[in-house]
Amino acid sequence: MPRDDTAFVQWFRGSSPYINAHRGRTVVVSVGGEGLRGDGAAALLQDLALLNSLGLQVVLVFGARPQVEDRLRARGAALQYHGEFRITDAAALESVKEAVGALRVDIEALLSMGVANSPMAGFRLRVASGNVVTAKPLGVRDGVDYQHTGEVRRVDTDAVRERLAAGNVVLVSPLGYSPTGEVFNLVAEDVALQVATALAADKLIYLTEGQVLLDEAGALIRELDLHQAVRQLDVLRAGAAGASGPAVRLLHGAVRACRQGVQRVHLVDRQRDGGVLLELFTRDGVGTLVAGDPFETLRSATVDDVGGILELIEPLEREGVLVRRSREDLETRIGEYVVVERDGMIIATAALSPHRSAGMAELECFVIHPDYRGGSRGDGLLRHVEREARTHGADHLFVLTTRTAHWFRERGFEPARLEDLPVERQALYNLKRRSQVYIKALRGK
Repeated sequence: MPRDDTAFVQWFRGSSPYINAHRGRTVVVSVGGEGLRGDGAAALLQDLALLNSLGLQVVLVFGARPQVEDRLRARGAALQYHGEFRITDAAALESVKEAVGALRVDIEALLSMGVANSPMAGFRLRVASGNVVTAKPLGVRDGVDYQHTGEVRRVDTDAVRERLAAGNVVLVSPLGYSPTGEVFNLVAEDVALQVATALAADKLIYLTEGQVLLDEAGALIRELDLHQAVRQLDVLRAGAAGASGPAVRLLHGAVRACRQGVQRVHLVDRQRDGGVLLELFTRDGVGTLVAGDPFETLRSATVDDVGGILELIEPLEREGVLVRRSREDLETRIGEYVVVERDGMIIATAALSPHRSAGMAELECFVIHPDYRGGSRGDGLLRHVEREARTHGADHLFVLTTRTAHWFRERGFEPARLEDLPVERQALYNLKRRSQVYIKALRGK
């Protein structure tokens, strides 16, 4: 076999485990406007099209900062920044909309390439975009009015998942929309973070301008677990050698993403030809991998967990979200609790109180640490409790809540009356709290 053929076969065989592992996975890719200029843009987008053809579910979030600045300079308008945010006045917003609209068309055109001499010859790729990001104004901070600059309020995950399930590459712009019809200029990297966590994506890939995470010798840092990433972030913020604004910003985003359920975050130099493919389909990759801590378990609680549970629920008790529980009560009922433990820390808990005579069970004390909300932890914990309720013979699961009704409604709980609860639970109802009652049918789930 010719030497070049041998190398290709070895590479192809070596990549096959990664192709199989990534098939069906959701990947959110963030690229700035710099990466969508010049000849490299076509190669990058064709690589993303290739990921789609290999069975990955791809969401592309793009930025437009240099394109916006070009338009502002052409108009003789000022480039207004405060900190890392653009102050988007009316003139700047027009430039943002023009730049984003033009980039969207260019991206769709490049993703539509299927001519005989292109890498995606014969492959018909569909691109879907739309108003999937609801935004709110950044407002006035430190006395500065950011005007039309905003931040993500909500991501329409159902719409994104439907388009991914249909085989589309989903294109998300750095624009957000309010229910009142306003348009806001957003930071693309933050949009990517919010989309990835809302989808509980398997991977978030930040395409960077050069290698941003270097060690003291100037070599690329190849891999960090969550704890190492937090320590490295502290070093960067303290102004150690190699620190830079992009490094701090991107590593902070990676830590947030991992804490909120994204399994892997990759920082890849977008100037490296084929960088995304090399990162995903070779053993060592070419970028920096930030991996969520695998040492996370969902288990039954023990008496040794009482202190951790109290520390977790105390802020919500103080705010009146939860009914106050004493240490003695927790110790007595500890067998009803489950916890999620991460590296020795209790980050989530829930209690299940069966009412067998009524064929019902109550979900109590459902709490997730603020740093670990988002993603799929809450859903996973709820599924576990539902399975446990069924093992106790419950046909219905009910919850009493004062502030989180919408979360439970979105997961199949329906409004109910106090009279629908077991008689013994009705007798314990706190009239002062006026908690709302929600019930979910479990049979057949």
